[in-house]
Amino acid sequence: MTRNDRTTPRTARVLGSLLLVAAAGAFTLGAAPAPPEAPVTPLNQVVPAPASVTPGGAPYRLTRATAVRVDGSAEVRRVGGYLAGILRPSTGYPLPLTEHGAGGIRLHLEKGGFGAEGYRLRSGPTGVTLTASAPAGLFHGVQTLRQLLPAAVEKKTVQHQDWRIAGGTVEDRPRYAYRGAMLDVSRHFFTVAQVERYIDELALYKVNELHLHLSDDQGWRIAINSWPRLAGYGGASEVGGGKGGFYTQAEYRHLVSYAAARYVEVVPEIDMPGHTNAALASYAKLNCDGVAPPRYTGTEVGFSSLCVSKDVTYTFVDDVIKELAALTPGRYLHIGGDEAHSTSHADYVTFMDRVQPIVAKYGKKIIGWHQLTGAHPRRARWPSTGGWTAPVRPRRSRSHRPPATARG
Repeated sequence: MTRNDRTTPRTARVLGSLLLVAAAGAFTLGAAPAPPEAPVTPLNQVVPAPASVTPGGAPYRLTRATAVRVDGSAEVRRVGGYLAGILRPSTGYPLPLTEHGAGGIRLHLEKGGFGAEGYRLRSGPTGVTLTASAPAGLFHGVQTLRQLLPAAVEKKTVQHQDWRIAGGTVEDRPRYAYRGAMLDVSRHFFTVAQVERYIDELALYKVNELHLHLSDDQGWRIAINSWPRLAGYGGASEVGGGKGGFYTQAEYRHLVSYAAARYVEVVPEIDMPGHTNAALASYAKLNCDGVAPPRYTGTEVGFSSLCVSKDVTYTFVDDVIKELAALTPGRYLHIGGDEAHSTSHADYVTFMDRVQPIVAKYGKKIIGWHQLTGAHPRRARWPSTGGWTAPVRPRRSRSHRPPATARG
């Protein structure tokens, strides 16, 4: 046997081994990596803190087979569709809506002690069940479910990871019926898309009232058909000299509907008699001297006031409130009333006594800043530095600032 003959089998064995190693490597590279097992969020790690948490049992894991099971009502299906729409992009799962089957994520309405916004979430190895007495409760339960999943669930592209919800029971209902946040779009204008994003964040934390500050010295942000220069001219400025902007009535209606779909009520504010430079600059006749001031892009307060003695002022107020009330299905309309330092106390009381019945005439409940208590406030809500108070009853004051405010 020659040397070449003796080495051929050994070479074949070596080559065969190398081929096996290469094949194994190719197989390993081609295999999909197992998703990392993210830590399970404890049931009590939710904002705001739930009323009751009872942890226990194995978690539920979302998989490609998970479905969203809903009752037959249109509102429950809508909430289920909202949930699936949030979960699909990040999980990559189809998450079909169905009224049949078992397991998965179930959204269910039943009579019980949940109130208008309360819910119960039960999680175990076979599924998650959200139960409420009203669709708003199911919606709030969905926000808790979102917070219990890994934060990556909010991403808009597929995330390869483990999706688990801790086992146990959460029971929750709001302590406060009015849970509000304000967005000042007057000093700095925010686009429709930016306001939508803000509403989405409010909904995640179960805030149910959006106070939109639509007018101030620096800008007027809502189109009023009977006074078109308010938006066209008064809306073209903001703090720092930016171009500003305003919402058409169609855009405002869209924002109201967008918020309502997330169980958020819009509370529009037209601040008066102070914080009105944008309106005064738009229409000279609203000024006592008939001269329109320039638009304002600074940050000082308390220098502007509607002309309390002119009848046109109340025509203006009536027109604005009439149009805004028609655009707003919510219960409230905010009339401001703060920092009217250039309005005398007598004029402030006179103005508020004439304006409040206009709000009532168009079917809205009044909200005002706490300075309104220095006039003769009708039954209303008013925010102070300490938060929302109980409804206000009329009282007399020597100043349109409450006594505590007057003392500093």
